[in-house]
Amino acid sequence: MSYDLVIFDNDGVLVDSEPISNRVLAEYLTELGHPTTVEDSYRDFMGTASHRVHDVILERHGARLPEGFDDLFHARVFAAFEAELVAVRGAGELLKELRQREVPYCLASSAAHTWIRTALDLTGLRGHLAEERIFSAEDVGVGKPAPDLFQHAARTLGVPPGRCLVLEDSPNGVLAARAAGMDVYGYAALTDPARLTAAGATGLFTDPAQVLALLDR
Repeated sequence: MSYDLVIFDNDGVLVDSEPISNRVLAEYLTELGHPTTVEDSYRDFMGTASHRVHDVILERHGARLPEGFDDLFHARVFAAFEAELVAVRGAGELLKELRQREVPYCLASSAAHTWIRTALDLTGLRGHLAEERIFSAEDVGVGKPAPDLFQHAARTLGVPPGRCLVLEDSPNGVLAARAAGMDVYGYAALTDPARLTAAGATGLFTDPAQVLALLDR
């Protein structure tokens, strides 16, 4: 099937940020007295908006995170990004090839706009994405697994959900895409393929170069 719009998640699909951000988050929560492993962070928070962290800590520990938590967390992550962040191998080439083939694409991430642009700037991918094609959960007030963000992106760009293909690396992202009525390929480089399939992934890939073959089928 051909598609009229390819929607990219950012963290983990375009930029290799998940190992960094989940490590920093686990360390910070543990420091605050809420013991968290990197594996815990992947399981509970990957692919969700920042308010999910607050909700989980309140539900499990009966405690509220301190005022300024998000700002300090972002500052710590951005400092680590400066030293470590790179693009996912092959992501830039995929975006370039899609543009050459005149296949429309955009980005839809649960992260804040500042986070998204910082990551794109540091990895050199910003030039591949026009401003009007970058969407954040901030735009709709709720992150994945709610479908609102993907629906907003498709509606803004004038493409019916059934003509969209989403590229996601988290079960929450897959759930959001399916709830939005879109096909979704799960990026299984870091995520257990079984979890992506269980969430409803239409297909799987482990290398961005495989996306072109999937689109050609």
